[in-house]
Amino acid sequence: MLWDKKVRPASPEPQAVRLPIPVPAPSPSPSATPKLEVPMPDSAAPRISSSLPASSSHSTVLGGTLVLKGELSGKEDLLIEGQFDGSVDVPDHTLTVGAQGHVKADIRARQVIVHGSVEGKVTAKDKVDLRKTGNVIGDLVSASVSIEDGAYFKGSIEIVREGAAERPRPSVAAKTAVSSVA
Repeated sequence: MLWDKKVRPASPEPQAVRLPIPVPAPSPSPSATPKLEVPMPDSAAPRISSSLPASSSHSTVLGGTLVLKGELSGKEDLLIEGQFDGSVDVPDHTLTVGAQGHVKADIRARQVIVHGSVEGKVTAKDKVDLRKTGNVIGDLVSASVSIEDGAYFKGSIEIVREGAAERPRPSVAAKTAVSSVA
């Protein structure tokens, strides 16, 4: 019992000692040790706040153990390592499906990178990049499509050009209706 009482006060003392160490450290002239101790806590806080913009390529991560269903939309890049079923809408950002990721969804993004499995329509403004471990079953609509050797793809590819969207294209149904009338 006496030892317990002595141990308990001892644990708060190192915490109290840790706080005064950086305070007196700047006052002595040997600045090597105090400068290292004082900036470390200061630099740790900016690292946390700056890590979000610095890792903007994957601002949000859906972890490997997550299983989600529904509609997902956002204004930041997204990395899916788990399972997602529904629709994904990040029109001005990058969606990455990790190697262990399984997505059954209609996807709309600026760029889509697939290392895992995707089932559904993928629409990307800039590029769809299917890596060698990737597996896509569905239609791709994008300005650019890249499929590495070893990747699996089953579906159709539509390359969209900026100028082509302005020109009206006759549909198959319109042609069929005109020919059946004549």
